Amino acid sequence: MNRDPAPHHPLVQRLIDARRITDALFAVVKPEHLYERPIRERHRIVFYIGHLEAFDRNLFDRRLFDLPAFAPELDQLFAFGIDPVGGGYPTDEPSDWPSLDTVREYAVRARRQIDNALDNLGDVARGEAAEQLLNVAIEHRLMHAETLAYMFHQLPLAQKDTALREAVATRPERRGALSSMVSVPAGTAVLGMTREAGRFGWDNEFGARQVEVPAFEVDRHMVTNGAFLGFIEDGGYREPKWWSPRDWAWREAERIDHPAGWSQRAARSDHGEWTLRTMFDEVPLPLDWPVYVSHAEASAYARWAGKTLPTEAQWQRAAHGAPLAASGNFDFRSWDPQPVDAHPDNVSTFGVEGQFGNGWEWTSTLFDALPGFEAFPFYPGYSANFFDGQHYVLKGGSARTAACMLRPEFRNWFQPHYQYVYAGFRCVRGLTD
Repeated sequence: MNRDPAPHHPLVQRLIDARRITDALFAVVKPEHLYERPIRERHRIVFYIGHLEAFDRNLFDRRLFDLPAFAPELDQLFAFGIDPVGGGYPTDEPSDWPSLDTVREYAVRARRQIDNALDNLGDVARGEAAEQLLNVAIEHRLMHAETLAYMFHQLPLAQKDTALREAVATRPERRGALSSMVSVPAGTAVLGMTREAGRFGWDNEFGARQVEVPAFEVDRHMVTNGAFLGFIEDGGYREPKWWSPRDWAWREAERIDHPAGWSQRAARSDHGEWTLRTMFDEVPLPLDWPVYVSHAEASAYARWAGKTLPTEAQWQRAAHGAPLAASGNFDFRSWDPQPVDAHPDNVSTFGVEGQFGNGWEWTSTLFDALPGFEAFPFYPGYSANFFDGQHYVLKGGSARTAACMLRPEFRNWFQPHYQYVYAGFRCVRGLTD
């Protein structure tokens, strides 16, 4: 967007690197489609062009350095995203937003203003508070690099630059070969971390809590498209007994009968042939990829399979010993998933594979505070606004998750009827003595 500030501090360089990722991402969308809203629960794409720079400007101003306002109305317009629950979707029209030139000019000017201050940052960035603010700016941007990707995933292919398409890695014959479970012995799971750890984390990550977890079995791999296809073919979307009353009401109202991104086209058989929309193509359904579904769909499948979704503590216990530097499908290495067993060295002490990368994993735990929760004073609503009993914890990470957020303490969360996250699941069942 403009010149890089001199990298006086490693965190400044990380911010520069994060900017390059988001700048390149907007180039995926053809300019004439930047006012589209590919997901009805989200702002139009143009909002995010302004938001990423407005967030940094609003965050740093009067905390890290003084940034005199030059467009206060745009600082406010682009300040925060949205997450409507149970309806109340936005109704704005493209004409309600500033012109693309105005938005881009604001973003360029805001970044230049920040860069000029960063050029003279010096020892200011060595303080604990300054490092926290810089980490927040970096990870906030990287989070949007992922949320923008799954938004763009929903755009029609004709609205994107498909020159970035990549080959599909799959073995279509392996529909049912990845369904084994492994045993996890009883033990302690630690959720969150202490402030004394001296590491960056978001406010909901602090307040370490130990949970004693009874022995259980867990799927070695994430549930695949092929396994989920069995649920569909058995009438899983037509049978209310597999769904909670609230989830069934949602499924009925929205006429949900398959995962988002799946399509069934007429074929020689009576049942048709399932395809999957990848970021830049539509391909025969890769049966050994993780299925991406909402929490409601994952819960229904688990009941049908005679299992449950793991609690956050079970997921954490199952991930014990997994090497975070292992190979895997994360850190923007791919646009789409890979087979669930593509990285066997990404494995926990108990033999659970692929918990970090290739798809977030739903848990049955409602998102809430850990003991001693303290909201960030500069971002009080980041977590607390979602301690509402309507959002569930996800763990792990996807192909579009930055490596820095693969830490075990990181907690993602979404509402149960949201189908568009790069999120799948694995199932558990208890062990009796």
